Amino acid sequence: MNTTAESATQVVIVGGGPVGLGLAIDLGQRGVRCILVERYTSPQPIPKGQNLTQRTLEHFHFWGAEKALRAARTIPRDYGIGGMTSWGTLLSGYRYDWLQRELVRPYYFTDNERLPQYATEAVLRHRLSQLPNVETVYGWSATGLAQDAEGVQVTIADRNGDRHRTLRADYAVGCDGSRSLVRDAAGMTQTLTDHDRLMVLLVFRSTGLHRLLERFPGKSFYCVLHPELKGYWKFFGRVDLGTTWFFHAPVPSGTTRENFDFRRQLYAAVGEEFDVEFEHIGFWDLRIAISDQYRKGRVFIAGDAAHSHPPYGGYGVNTGLEDAANLGWKLAAALQGWAGAHLLDSYGEERRPVFASTARDFIEKAIASDRDFLSRFDPAIDKHAFEAEWQARASGARSEVNSFEPNYEGSSIVAGPPGATCSAIGSHQFAAQAGHHLAPRKLSSGRNVFEELGSGFTLLDFGALDAAAAAIARAAGASGVPLKLISDDSAELAEFYKARLVLVRPDQFVAWVSDGDATDAAGIIRRAVGGQS
Repeated sequence: MNTTAESATQVVIVGGGPVGLGLAIDLGQRGVRCILVERYTSPQPIPKGQNLTQRTLEHFHFWGAEKALRAARTIPRDYGIGGMTSWGTLLSGYRYDWLQRELVRPYYFTDNERLPQYATEAVLRHRLSQLPNVETVYGWSATGLAQDAEGVQVTIADRNGDRHRTLRADYAVGCDGSRSLVRDAAGMTQTLTDHDRLMVLLVFRSTGLHRLLERFPGKSFYCVLHPELKGYWKFFGRVDLGTTWFFHAPVPSGTTRENFDFRRQLYAAVGEEFDVEFEHIGFWDLRIAISDQYRKGRVFIAGDAAHSHPPYGGYGVNTGLEDAANLGWKLAAALQGWAGAHLLDSYGEERRPVFASTARDFIEKAIASDRDFLSRFDPAIDKHAFEAEWQARASGARSEVNSFEPNYEGSSIVAGPPGATCSAIGSHQFAAQAGHHLAPRKLSSGRNVFEELGSGFTLLDFGALDAAAAAIARAAGASGVPLKLISDDSAELAEFYKARLVLVRPDQFVAWVSDGDATDAAGIIRRAVGGQS
């Protein structure tokens, strides 16, 4: 065995998918030394994780990769990336728009995007290569993990040779997927909800399907509801415009590549035959899993290592990248000495209930709602009742996007309302609210507030008393907390945000708001960084 000497760094990240790459970039830009370990030397060409929300594109903006990501898009910009739900087959005539993310565009700084995960990973890998304080180890896998009071030790092995390395760090983060070695080695348990469904993933080429679906311009993903599936979906997605597709659907237990007619399954979902050339046939189990804790000592987990669910609604990769944005600044604060004693614990305190709510209130609720609808309404039995309910569902489809607003109102490090909880359910508002994402707005200078936010905390002063803003700035300085002050006495901004003082966290969530009073400035800062409130 060829073993090299121990390498020391501040954070070891195991897993170089989008979440691990995003976390490494976030930490690297904050001056944290990292080593990222990824078993594949290049991104794997499976088109998963395609739908990226406006919030996710904000991360890419702050990570310096937004322009490159949009340039990597595989569907022409003038075509559109909307979604559609159909009953029975894609061509049945019953359809409505689905996941209309444009409805919440005014509440975010950037537009949403759509491209295959491997293209996203390529953009992130390139951006990461520009950060000299991050070492990437591609083609290696983690084989063991141990921790003590001073740090974490991760052993890794070259997948194509007999070389081994031992990595020593202050912290380790497992972004290594649903079968996470890091999670298991750290002793973190999971709660599983098994839906007892075997699912197939087909990747195929077809110009005929493109011609069939040209009647639905601007659509890039398609959900088919069918009574026999009892609320589970047949789901098509474009990989490019005109040629390549992917498809998810339930299949009978025991299905293999050899014993099932996948071509016939595709024809039944569309409602017509077309040319099919398969590129990939794979299987996965439909289940929801959530780790019972996101931290164990100096070890953290993020992305699919912490939570996984079926690819319904495009929540997966977006949730994982929000994990990275939440954890990144907190690890940097701990390593740079300005974190309070409870800041690192707030990562799981905030992110775990948000995923639990996403799974319960959006994914499982959608399955149950579709199952109920399909069992009660059928156009062949009562066309009038079916069409009335279908129209009602079309109107209700708007509410899913509007009500999905992950927030940290119940977090111990934000000054949220008493009795609040962290949740994926919210109501998009422009008013600044503690625990919620800051809405974008142009300042008097003409620049958007998102173009002015600092990499640490930012205090927005919209005409508050000079003494109040100064007191918070002094409190931050005394604690070593990085703080940028933005003063703009525009009455319009104060009215827009419904506040004169807004303390914004490094991840663009609001920590505290006030009409101008800051009598306990030290307490405000102490709470925001995980000290005693």
